[in-house]
Amino acid sequence: MQAKSFILANTALVAPPLVPEVELHLATEVVPLWRKTEEQLEAEGVPPPYWAFAWAGGQALARYVLDHPESVRAKAVLDFGSGSGLVAIAAMKAGAASVLAADIDAFAAAAIMLNAEANRISIDVTSEDVIGTAGEWQTILVGDMCYERPLAERLLAWLQERAARGALVLLGDPGRTYFPKSGTEKLATYRVQTTRELEDREIRETSVYRLV
Repeated sequence: MQAKSFILANTALVAPPLVPEVELHLATEVVPLWRKTEEQLEAEGVPPPYWAFAWAGGQALARYVLDHPESVRAKAVLDFGSGSGLVAIAAMKAGAASVLAADIDAFAAAAIMLNAEANRISIDVTSEDVIGTAGEWQTILVGDMCYERPLAERLLAWLQERAARGALVLLGDPGRTYFPKSGTEKLATYRVQTTRELEDREIRETSVYRLV
């Protein structure tokens, strides 16, 4: 199944509540889409459709970047675990010199390109695993990626190394289980509207942190 066709057939172009400046192809029906990827597409190896939702951490981080453009202006930026591309698009709108949106899900890569096109901007996209690489990014943006222990531990170790080498590392997180208990500075907090189909509440208090 063509990723682009599948995305267009199962999403609508809407703006996330906290980031009205950005339009994204987001899921029109949450539960049916999850079931479709888990059951009908299992044979094709399609991962869960994280790209089809504007998660709380990503919305908060995108809002912060738009409100604080100095964090990305004229800089080379990496948006790790880009998903829908929301944060990457916000970074370009805030004046980044270049943005690489990284997500190992090929469907996410397709969604990011569609969403960039919808917002009339150009960003680079990769499906390669960039953890452990030595890219010369000046700002690294990470939204809502601390939900699984192995990934969080591996990712945070690499981000700490990047921060030690001078990169500004910003994390958007609504209190996921494996978010670091220390080594971060809280920069801003937002109340993000979500849905009980995805979260355990309709509003999630979500913060943006700098890794120190």
